[in-house]
Amino acid sequence: MRTLLLVILAIGGGGCGGTSTAAGTPAEAHPDEAWLTPQQVKDLQLVVEPAGQQLVGGVIRAASRVTFDDLRVAHVFSPVTGRITKILAQPGQRVKKGQPLCVLQSPDLGSAISDVAKAQGTLLQAEKDWKRQKDLLEVHAAAQRDYENAQAAYVNAKAELERADRKARMLRQGGGDTVTQEYMLPAPIAGEVIMRGANPGLEIQGQYGSGSAVELFTVGELDRVWVLADVFEMDLPRIKKGAPVSVSVVAYPDETFAGQVEWISGALDPVSRTAKVRCSIENASGKLHPEMYGTALITVGSDTKLAIKRSAVLFLGEQPVVFVQRASTLDGQVRFERRVVAVEELAGGDFVPVTRGVSPGEKVVVSGNLLLSGML
Repeated sequence: MRTLLLVILAIGGGGCGGTSTAAGTPAEAHPDEAWLTPQQVKDLQLVVEPAGQQLVGGVIRAASRVTFDDLRVAHVFSPVTGRITKILAQPGQRVKKGQPLCVLQSPDLGSAISDVAKAQGTLLQAEKDWKRQKDLLEVHAAAQRDYENAQAAYVNAKAELERADRKARMLRQGGGDTVTQEYMLPAPIAGEVIMRGANPGLEIQGQYGSGSAVELFTVGELDRVWVLADVFEMDLPRIKKGAPVSVSVVAYPDETFAGQVEWISGALDPVSRTAKVRCSIENASGKLHPEMYGTALITVGSDTKLAIKRSAVLFLGEQPVVFVQRASTLDGQVRFERRVVAVEELAGGDFVPVTRGVSPGEKVVVSGNLLLSGML
């Protein structure tokens, strides 16, 4: 670092001061120019390359996030209100479909069975009244209105019994017991217990209650995950279903995970002006976890454009700038001009398209430009 500073100071002493023009007359140093001798260019190890036509845009780079495959994960809530008395499944444990995850003490079970018994009694009485009114109507001993009222009561009682019976049957599938009122919360799918939010003694609100239910378990498979990439509006027309995707995450910067585009959102986020692009990634190693952040490289069609190497672009605040080599002076000094350019920064690959600021054939500094910038 000390040697580098000495080089910059030595070069700065002669690089930005007054120099001679092509006619040999003195010239004032421009704030966006640096004048260097051949030795100084060598010391800074400057590398220049001409701007020209290049194949660009073969890859779109987008921020991405790892998520669950929605078809391979289940978020488990309790349908009944009660208190958790026992935990039967722990994170990392594999469970079968229908296997109990925890036991709850719930008064909802007794109420459900009681509702069935009440509905059965109501239906029996309504059926008798309806048949009685029907017999009386046939001998003209009852009014048509009384018969219709009895018929409607019978239909309502029958519907209420079906509702109560379906609710009780659903709770029985979870292991309901009419005596102890214990409800065993079943796993809706087979898989691994990824998250447990249930603890013994926790009072919970059921899904059928008036409050908000709490997620007690997450059960799923992580051998395949989804990656959602945020793609800008201008890049959407170039992305096709089936396009190869390479994903890297912060946790494993030297490793990539391959997939392909499966779905492209039909709507843009109104704030970020991006659309979601989804791909599936095989995750047999288990390295990818939901909510990991990474970068997705989506392969798209390339195009020939005026471009420069990505390493040539520096940022002065938010403005992209490059250093262009101009003609040498009579005394052999080399002039480098700093220019503001317009580039398509999001284009993937080693080259970035230039839309303003550089002409074809102009020599641009692609290495050592950071040191050159420190001299201005």
